[in-house]
Amino acid sequence: MRRLVIVVAGLMALAAPPAGAKVLRVGSFHGIRGQYHSVQAAVDAAKPGDWILIGPGDYKTTTSRAPAGAADHPAGVLITKPRLRLRGMNRNTVIVDGTRRGRACNSIEADQNFGPGNSDGSGPMGLNGIMIWKADNVWVQNLTACNFLGGTGTGGNEIWWNGGDGSAQIGGWGYLGSYLNATSTYFNNDETTAAEYGIFSSNWDGGTWYRDYTSNFNDSGFYIGACQQQCNQTINDVWAEFSALGYSGSNSGGQLVVENSQFDHNEDGFDTNSQNGDNPPPQDGACPNNGVSPITHTHSCWVFMNNYVHDNNNPNVPTAGLAGGGPVGTGMSLSGARDDTVMHNRFVHNGAWGTIIVPFPDSGPPCTGGTNSGAVCLYDPWGDAVIGNTYSGNGFFGNPTNGDIGLSNAEPGPTDCFSGNVDAAGLTSAPSNIEQMYPDCNGQSVPPSDSNPQSAQFTEEVACDSNLALPGAGKAPCLPGDNYPRATNIVIAPLPPARALTTMPNPCSGVPANPWCPGRTGKRGRRSRRPAGQLRASGSFWG
Repeated sequence: MRRLVIVVAGLMALAAPPAGAKVLRVGSFHGIRGQYHSVQAAVDAAKPGDWILIGPGDYKTTTSRAPAGAADHPAGVLITKPRLRLRGMNRNTVIVDGTRRGRACNSIEADQNFGPGNSDGSGPMGLNGIMIWKADNVWVQNLTACNFLGGTGTGGNEIWWNGGDGSAQIGGWGYLGSYLNATSTYFNNDETTAAEYGIFSSNWDGGTWYRDYTSNFNDSGFYIGACQQQCNQTINDVWAEFSALGYSGSNSGGQLVVENSQFDHNEDGFDTNSQNGDNPPPQDGACPNNGVSPITHTHSCWVFMNNYVHDNNNPNVPTAGLAGGGPVGTGMSLSGARDDTVMHNRFVHNGAWGTIIVPFPDSGPPCTGGTNSGAVCLYDPWGDAVIGNTYSGNGFFGNPTNGDIGLSNAEPGPTDCFSGNVDAAGLTSAPSNIEQMYPDCNGQSVPPSDSNPQSAQFTEEVACDSNLALPGAGKAPCLPGDNYPRATNIVIAPLPPARALTTMPNPCSGVPANPWCPGRTGKRGRRSRRPAGQLRASGSFWG
């Protein structure tokens, strides 16, 4: 609780506006018209450090923008100016919408927007929602983004802090994303029709997500990737449901903290991994420069703590590619992950396993940070600590090795470690005496786990559950009698009621005085002509 209070106090301290900041208003609020009817028009008119407030309304996408030199990254709202503060006046009724017409965030196919066409004629490239492109310290708060779909390109991200996708370089520093909803209501059984990621950070250093919600993504609700060992990001008090992965993080390490959050009703609740993608790999949570974490008091700065991970048994979610291979019924997967700490969490009612540590076989070459063997680039896990967690009701699928904890490593390497984990019914693990075998992350080299029959069987069970074709090997065979849920009918879940997705208590907090937030001035706004722009308020509301 003390850490949560410190984080909230820190966010409030950041709320003071820069000297001379102006407030641009989009739509209407309490009967007072703003100067703009378009979010993009307000962004275009703003200067670094300005605030943009958005009144309740359904802001439809009619055109798109792409960053200079990155035409394959179109967005409904493109932000390239640093220090902008984009804030809705109500989390649930301010909607940045990927549908062209009709009711807000509707599921009618003809109303969807799949983005501009690819130059090679392969079809629409997809569309991103709000994309911050290499612009430092931009805030996005208190609104809903929906139905921005993947197409055949790099679309499908509802809110994206993008520091240079594919560059293997850090290109952005600092952000705040709070009181956000990201979802989609549309999926037509094809990857190009899916929304891929909810709230996304790539090639970025520094930032906080706080009190956000995501659902219905074919990859993950939350994603942090390609930040190597300099992520310096915090996820606090978020909620992720009904996606292939509640969270995914490729090659994201160093100081990264996920805390006080809930992951449920996904295929796989939480996954962090090393892979050839969002380069450079591997995923390594070790503190940079051999530092020591003030949280763990070890050399592990990547920390997953005080979270509730439950009921991730859902095969009937949109899925695609490697994310679709997340083993259904798993609370948390550390896949080729290194030097991560999982502490003081609850893992409850996940049908396959509560927590697993496994190798990640990717395609190769190239094979940076892994072991190349023909067509396979293998990322082995090591140095991960699973300590002081509470387990309950996991492993009820009843397959061999299903239970609370599972461990597999394919190569000799530094040990993972397990201690202080409890289950009132008795801790179950593969191997069965895992806490006695590996009590300390002391760097001691351990042999491949296939030398242990239980671990070898656990590896086979994970491969069967994932139902994923491996490079050069195809799909792993399942044992006779194995029973893992497979998709039967994809279900797109509605957003929880507004009472469960609380809006900011005071959206005027920290904002310079203006007609919507008069403060000491009490001035009212004047009516203005309607400027042209991409997003136009149609007056329909979420509900």
